[in-house]
Amino acid sequence: MRAAVYRSYGPPDAVRVEEVPTPTPANEDVLVRVHAATVSVTDGTARRGSPGYSRLFFGLRRPKWTVLGSEFAGVVEAVGPAVSRVRVGDEVVGVTGPDFGAHAEYVRVRQDAALAPKPANLDFAEAVALADTTALAFLRDRARLDAGQTILVNGASGSVGSMAVQLARHYGATVTGVCSTANLDLVRDLGADAVLDYTREDFTRTGQTYDVVFDVAGTSSFGRCRTVLGPAGIYLSPVPSPGLLVQVPWTAAFGRRKAVLAFTGLRKAAEKTRDLLLVKELAEAGALRPVIAARYPLDRIVDAHRHVEGGKHGNVILAMPEHG
Repeated sequence: MRAAVYRSYGPPDAVRVEEVPTPTPANEDVLVRVHAATVSVTDGTARRGSPGYSRLFFGLRRPKWTVLGSEFAGVVEAVGPAVSRVRVGDEVVGVTGPDFGAHAEYVRVRQDAALAPKPANLDFAEAVALADTTALAFLRDRARLDAGQTILVNGASGSVGSMAVQLARHYGATVTGVCSTANLDLVRDLGADAVLDYTREDFTRTGQTYDVVFDVAGTSSFGRCRTVLGPAGIYLSPVPSPGLLVQVPWTAAFGRRKAVLAFTGLRKAAEKTRDLLLVKELAEAGALRPVIAARYPLDRIVDAHRHVEGGKHGNVILAMPEHG
């Protein structure tokens, strides 16, 4: 099969398309013919090996895993003899977990991996654009967002931010989105009650306060956002920083305003499957819609990485070639 492979850390052109062996499913494995996969910020971090502390996970001197890609959508091609959860021909959406592997024509996962049926009303690219459930884990599990609350989403047009805006509306919160000028209309269309253009206005100086600030972009900080948090406000970020790593335990022990960091990609597969099933339900009900910035064929994997590295709205999708 063909796959996007990298064997050393570096810029986007460290990745190249190569012929590699097609995985063979073992007893409890599922082999999926990939139709679409996301190219994410995490893929870029792993490919660069930067910041330096990320190599503690990805590999100190060279990458542990040579094929990137976590979220995928495709068709079950083969199953091991002990697999009962899915059948050959099923259309599925899944997440590989920390060992990647989805930037290839086929990906092998265990049957107890994060795997769910594809939403019936979406194509494969649209379905995989909703497979990152980071926003769901933060808003539902960490913030316990509820009707009547107020939330500001910084980075509201990105892959996680666009999901956050829609989910916050679904939960009944009043939503303010922060994005660039070019994406103001998009964020409004996603359901934001108010939209701020960060090139013209600093959201920490508007005088507004919020129950939750979700700093998806990681461009602000708990210190800067304290002034816009309500008395028991919560600052959420998926982007670790030295300051935040100190503030999380400190605010957990002292004060009412909290800083919260979570590594949602490391959640158990069963939890991710539960979330994928909920996303399927919401998508089929029309409560969630995918936001796709661009689609690239496998042969343009370098361009896909460059797109992500240059900043993006929505999801960058890697579309696999048709199989014979």
